[in-house]
Amino acid sequence: MIKDYQSQKELRDLYDFCIVGGGPAGITLALRLAGYGWSVVLLEGGEHNYSQRSQSLYKCSSSGLNVYLEETRLRFLGGTSNHWAGRCRPFQQSDFAVPPPGDLPGWPIEFSEIERHLPAAMAILDLPLDSGFKTINGAMDSEFEADRFLLSPPTRFAQKYARDLEETEGLDVFINCNCVDLEFDNTTSRIAAVVVSDYDLRRERARAKHFILATGAVENARQLLNSESLVAGGVVSRDGFVGSCFMEHLNVEMGTFILMEGQDPEPRQYFTTDAFVMEHKSGKGNVSTALLSEVKSYGRMAEVKTFLETLSCDIGIAHKIDYIAKFNCPGDGVITTMIEQFPNRKSRLSFLEERDGLGMGKVNINWELSLQDRHTIKTIGMEMAKCFVEAGLGYVKLSEGVYDVSQPLKMTPHAHHMGTTRMASTPEFGVVDQNCKVFGTDNLYMAGSSVFATGGASNPTMPIVQLTLRLAEHLNHQMSSAVAANS
Repeated sequence: MIKDYQSQKELRDLYDFCIVGGGPAGITLALRLAGYGWSVVLLEGGEHNYSQRSQSLYKCSSSGLNVYLEETRLRFLGGTSNHWAGRCRPFQQSDFAVPPPGDLPGWPIEFSEIERHLPAAMAILDLPLDSGFKTINGAMDSEFEADRFLLSPPTRFAQKYARDLEETEGLDVFINCNCVDLEFDNTTSRIAAVVVSDYDLRRERARAKHFILATGAVENARQLLNSESLVAGGVVSRDGFVGSCFMEHLNVEMGTFILMEGQDPEPRQYFTTDAFVMEHKSGKGNVSTALLSEVKSYGRMAEVKTFLETLSCDIGIAHKIDYIAKFNCPGDGVITTMIEQFPNRKSRLSFLEERDGLGMGKVNINWELSLQDRHTIKTIGMEMAKCFVEAGLGYVKLSEGVYDVSQPLKMTPHAHHMGTTRMASTPEFGVVDQNCKVFGTDNLYMAGSSVFATGGASNPTMPIVQLTLRLAEHLNHQMSSAVAANS
């Protein structure tokens, strides 16, 4: 049943599982675990719908590149599935087999561990199981294969599973119920309770045998950094791995193109082949080409275009305008991307002394590109332009920052936040183990893209669901084994 914690404080004394966060991962996990027969409480800090009261708690400062954290997250039931566009692309074997450059390892689990949950994840995301992932064009040389993906309707989790959240036996759902602390017992290495608060700062402890954070990559790390008992117990270090290796997908202004006469003007989607990645020692990436309807940009049109660009810069809104709209006039061929970013210790959240309205410490996000990221962008851009010409499709003009890494790069994020509590074999390289359990604890787990060891170039929603199903399976086995041992 869904209850409003602001007026209905009816927590049970003890649950089998307490899940913090009501987005795709949290809702999927709650319904699976309750379906196995366990008692579950799902705590969502927001309401049924968007409210500024809740959303304002996502405010944070930033340094480095602008990642637009306030604009790209939603804090109400269903999470960011409420503005998800629906694109799904499967991870590949090579995403799990090839480690990133540098001293950080890749995934500590086999590809099969996520692949076996693909059919169930597709069903959850309303994807047809019998059609496979589709391409809309052919390959371009051996460097770029046709990208393959499916579009979810998209699935809005709070709406699709509204009845299940209300009626599933053993499941309590509370909205307006904010987790503001994690109480770690150093003698048992267990989380004893989470402290929850309404918006009037009335607090109580929610107790469970196991706890799972499913609040997104930024908030998962923030919850750990905010817990004084986890810091005091040595589980969390505020200058350690928690919050580090923040990753995004990169939408780079690659440039423009002129389509050859007689070529199909429909949009094209390409994806780097494994051979390309191995040969150039680069990351992966999607490249999309689209021709806008023909309206010439010369004479007065050129002046209007220049005026709008200048005005937006003069009044200080260029970065906002650039994020939601480009200045390419119809008639241009536009090249867009979704490029992998490698894990980088310098891209990280840091904990601040300043507190939000609920008393939680705020965070700063520092987002940086590494030299390896710039190499990936340059290599994909140069090779794509060459292949485009050699295939007889047209001519490409790359942006200067693509091929000259000394120049600034025009780029925006994709709102795919990943990697802040990365999965690893040991705490030397990550925050959670192969089963998403936080190192140094016996009953605290992470769900969602914060556990991604590498980001690949696939949209994260589908693999988030796949990993969540894997986690549900593991937690059910753990609980069943514990019950059997005590019976």
